[in-house]
Amino acid sequence: MELQKRKERQVGILTATEQQHQGDLQRLRDLRPIDDDFMRCLFKDNIPLAEFVLRIITGKQDLIITDCETQKDMKRLAGARSICLDAYGTDPDGKKYDLEIQRQEKGADPHRARYHSSVMDVENLHSGQEFKELPDTYTIFIIEKDFYGKGEPVYPIERINLATDKSFEDGEHILYVNGEYRGESDFGKLMHDFNCTQASDMNFELMADRTRYLKENPKGVSEMCRIMEDMRNESLKEGIQEEKKMTVFRMLEAGKYLLEEIANISGLSLEEVNQLKAERNA
Repeated sequence: MELQKRKERQVGILTATEQQHQGDLQRLRDLRPIDDDFMRCLFKDNIPLAEFVLRIITGKQDLIITDCETQKDMKRLAGARSICLDAYGTDPDGKKYDLEIQRQEKGADPHRARYHSSVMDVENLHSGQEFKELPDTYTIFIIEKDFYGKGEPVYPIERINLATDKSFEDGEHILYVNGEYRGESDFGKLMHDFNCTQASDMNFELMADRTRYLKENPKGVSEMCRIMEDMRNESLKEGIQEEKKMTVFRMLEAGKYLLEEIANISGLSLEEVNQLKAERNA
């Protein structure tokens, strides 16, 4: 009897796992390059595609990319908020390119663009270097909707000297890309491709070939399913971490627990509890 129950439980587990796998396959079929989790895989170890996309967006037809990383973690200042760049590239002159997918308008707040730009500055100026050695940086947000509503394909953001009406020339460049833009230009065709679920509907072979690999090639599909599983696990960990933080805040609010007790009950370190206490009192 016990053996039979064990077999039934195993079948149930396998069924649930298979259902989750089928769900992942369906989700994969619906993904587009403008979905950030798919976009990361498109550009992973794919310098030619990153170079091709950046040439169209920046208008630099001779742009060469020597290095491209996806999910690039950046945090050099202790206590500062870290960010993870979707695609981070470098050209032969040392200029840096941060290519971000921001489907929701709230994720494209100008303050976020400013922060991404400033973090790249901190990441690329080392001890002993002169400020003038800072490389030019390009923070590029591809947004599903027309963020500024003017119908332009791209909105370049540059600093200017208001007194002289001339460029500040600090090397910082921010571009908001209109994911709704369509047309017969390469830019319009590229935005069309960013919104396609099927490789056969795309204009550009570089985009289509990579999409076809990730959606139709068994190795690519396996890679995507593994990434989606990792993202699920990461979301679960983040949820657990957030619950621990809420526990700390509730215990601090009660005002009757020692910090050591809070750390023991919440599962966070004493250092983390002290940091949360400082945030609460700020």
